[in-house]
Amino acid sequence: MFDLFISPFQEFEFMRRALVGGMALALSGAPVGVFLVLRRMSLTGDAMAHAILPGAALGYLFAGLSLGAMTAGGFAAGLLVAVASGAVARATSLREDASLAAFYLVSLALGVTIVSLKGTSIDLLHVLFGNVLALDDATLILLASIASLTMLGLAALYRSLVIETVDPNFLASVSRAGGPTQIAFLILVVMNLVAGFQALGTLLAVGLMMLPAASARLWANDVPGMIAVGAGVGAASVYVGLVASFASGAPSGPVIILVAGGFYAVSVIFGRAGGLARQMRPRQHLEA
Repeated sequence: MFDLFISPFQEFEFMRRALVGGMALALSGAPVGVFLVLRRMSLTGDAMAHAILPGAALGYLFAGLSLGAMTAGGFAAGLLVAVASGAVARATSLREDASLAAFYLVSLALGVTIVSLKGTSIDLLHVLFGNVLALDDATLILLASIASLTMLGLAALYRSLVIETVDPNFLASVSRAGGPTQIAFLILVVMNLVAGFQALGTLLAVGLMMLPAASARLWANDVPGMIAVGAGVGAASVYVGLVASFASGAPSGPVIILVAGGFYAVSVIFGRAGGLARQMRPRQHLEA
């Protein structure tokens, strides 16, 4: 048991780095994912994860695999797509989901094209799937900084964000905080997708944000409970995924997301706040 669960992190620095970086992603991304789930914006997170690719690709085009250039480019592209898709939805007959889908498909194709023009197939795989086992000091500092800023941001926005999620009309009637809250929340989403991109690549960046959040929704009925469960599931997914990938030799990023998917499958069946087993259990008279 020691050789399987402890020894890899004791013996290899790259495993410790991957664990620290993954934990930072889980602790900041899952709470953001909870609000995306509650606001019925789950697919928005996935679309925006792809939308950051052309910005990161432009950073790569001009500076190679530079952490600063790719981070800045991805962040700018994510915000641009979020704002542009909303503007198109307001100015035309398209709904926002259709507008966002169009933008993210074009963004994904454009990003892959840009990387392919300059880089090799190895570079393209790095951009699309990341490499959580190759996190350096600068990347760890970036992930830790984004996690810290996210938790501070959620703490500052928590009250208005919960109200705006549950009843946006009420918030609009008593305060003008709705618009700024929405913008600040989208910035947090993009920040965490950029952080996930550095470790898991653009195709898997949203995995540690949405799968733990979806699992948490099936275990808890209140927002603090969902945030706690989501962060716990995300952290457990990172640890178990790294152990499983080390033992099997499989790629770490995809295995981490598969483990998170396994937690989601268990939650769908056994979750006490809406899982299949609870739904099928005979209820007593007047039981809620």
